Amino acid sequence: MKVGGKHYRTIWLKADDPSVVQIIDQRKLPHEFVIVDLKTVDDVAFAIRAMLVRGAGLIGATAGYGMYIAALHAPTHDREAAMRYLVEAGEKLKATRPTAVNLEWAVNRQLLALQRAESVEEMIAFAKDTAQQIADEDAEFCRRIGEHGVSLIEAIAQRKPGEPVNILTHCNAGWLAFVDYGSATAPIYAAHDRGIPVHVWVDETRPRNQGARLTAWELGEHGVPHTVIADNVGGHLMQHGMVDLCIVGSDRTTYTGDVANKVGTYLKALAARDNNVPFYVALPSSTFDWTLRDGVREIPIEQRNNEEVKYMDGRTADGRIETVLLTPENSPAANYAFDVTPARLVTGLITERGICEANEESILRLYPEKRNKP
Repeated sequence: MKVGGKHYRTIWLKADDPSVVQIIDQRKLPHEFVIVDLKTVDDVAFAIRAMLVRGAGLIGATAGYGMYIAALHAPTHDREAAMRYLVEAGEKLKATRPTAVNLEWAVNRQLLALQRAESVEEMIAFAKDTAQQIADEDAEFCRRIGEHGVSLIEAIAQRKPGEPVNILTHCNAGWLAFVDYGSATAPIYAAHDRGIPVHVWVDETRPRNQGARLTAWELGEHGVPHTVIADNVGGHLMQHGMVDLCIVGSDRTTYTGDVANKVGTYLKALAARDNNVPFYVALPSSTFDWTLRDGVREIPIEQRNNEEVKYMDGRTADGRIETVLLTPENSPAANYAFDVTPARLVTGLITERGICEANEESILRLYPEKRNKP
């Protein structure tokens, strides 16, 4: 993704000091573009928990780099002591966000690689290589998602020549949620870059407004036509034939096709089903949970600080960033961060290996190596 004409990933090693990991502070967008240095495991844990970074793929990549930072700070005198330190660091990182499966996947991948190291120096090298592999794979898998998913947009465009394909998305499953390209946005960017006219309805995505703040910003940076809407407008648009396709992301998808994503996704899927609008979920394989069958009952749903519901940040007319209270001061609030869309409401899954139906058999045909594995 280009910002002001310069290409950025969402996470990278500092050019003049590879012991430092750099990220974009997504809390500051769209009004400020701020790069933050991560130097300790605590820095990384805070960045994930406080949502300086967010989105399934980027959380995983950040955890991967967090384990590299942990290796840099591990005890150097004893391999076993270093390994215990790394396991503890991994547990600290896993505890930051419970719903996105990519986080645990990345930590476990690092620990598996580190177990093969015969010295602390080798641990550092393995951890750095593995972190970069996780980030590179995330970007490449999202690029492939775009290549597979663009066929859906092309097919619609052929049925309405000269008119834009109207796509509705929810939350931010874009470049900012991954290392590059995004999941739900990857087919959109691919279509736009091929000259296919597209227009994106961008759900604001309360309470943190990732759609209004992040998706709208990155679509604008890429030149993609879009319109920000209140979360509850999507059903109305679908009733009136103003949505051709829904594409959303996922924070965890069971191998049976149930999809956990930002809260409000389930309601969009219900509206799409009622109005015969195709509803697709775009995700890399790292977002699959190969251990869970029943997403509604088994996927842990994060409950975040209630103040996210009661307060909102914004820029005032004189350019200051202010936090304002939206509700009566003493009113309680609840903040469920995700919901689960049952597989029966999902038209299909767009992955780096292709498009499949949201059911166990179709998913396992794409990933046969996962058959009969616990």
